[in-house]
Amino acid sequence: QVQLVESGGGLVQAGGSLRLSCAASERTFSRYAMGWFRQAPGKEREFVAVIWMIGGSTDYADSVKGRFTISRDNAKNTVYLQMNSLKSEDTAVYYCATGIYGSRGEADYAYWGQGTQVTVSS
Repeated sequence: QVQLVESGGGLVQAGGSLRLSCAASERTFSRYAMGWFRQAPGKEREFVAVIWMIGGSTDYADSVKGRFTISRDNAKNTVYLQMNSLKSEDTAVYYCATGIYGSRGEADYAYWGQGTQVTVSS
């Protein structure tokens, strides 16, 4: 059972930055894809970014491309989401997730964290 723990959420003004972290308990973390999703109030959960652990390829939702950066530290079993130029519409609960393949679809992720709240004030 892989456990994921997110941290780094909080309240920030529009235009500011936050870095989210997601620590995984599994030693085989380096073989998995790691994704970030978010869910705003009253909306469905949506894909944000994914990093494939072998090769390090990444993919981003169009809404965050150029502002967010996903990265990982295999030695620490941790993936990060650096969020810059934050907008009010980025306000959501952010979840990290892991799966063997990874994609933009939630179904490809077997394990999920509990979520961390990000609030961007305008």
